[in-house]
Amino acid sequence: MTVLLDTHAFLWFVLDDPQLSVPARTLIEDATTDVLVSPASYWEIAIKVRLGKLDLRSSYADFMHRGIVGNNFAVLPIEPKHTTLLTTMPFHHRDPFDRLLVAQATLEHIPIVSNDEVLDAYGVQRRW
Repeated sequence: MTVLLDTHAFLWFVLDDPQLSVPARTLIEDATTDVLVSPASYWEIAIKVRLGKLDLRSSYADFMHRGIVGNNFAVLPIEPKHTTLLTTMPFHHRDPFDRLLVAQATLEHIPIVSNDEVLDAYGVQRRW
């Protein structure tokens, strides 16, 4: 199975935060799961770090390397088809990062690991 991590799921996994559900952690840790991270997530994280809203307990570069490479996650590139879908998506969710993650998960036909129930309004497969 292939899954796309919502930003908070990625953060909570890497930070070993108990807010990550046990089923989500199990899915991410499963050797048969291909885990993807979107540039939208590491962009959002960089913004929060710069604004002082997020402390990664290490440098941003070290954290991202450990989080992505260290966990054998892959990056799902943002492609024009993903942003094209944004031009017609309803505004169930106002957060532009989450909307882009939904567009990627929808067009790639993969579930998104997220605790955000608002994403369900898009019909995306959500695992938590």
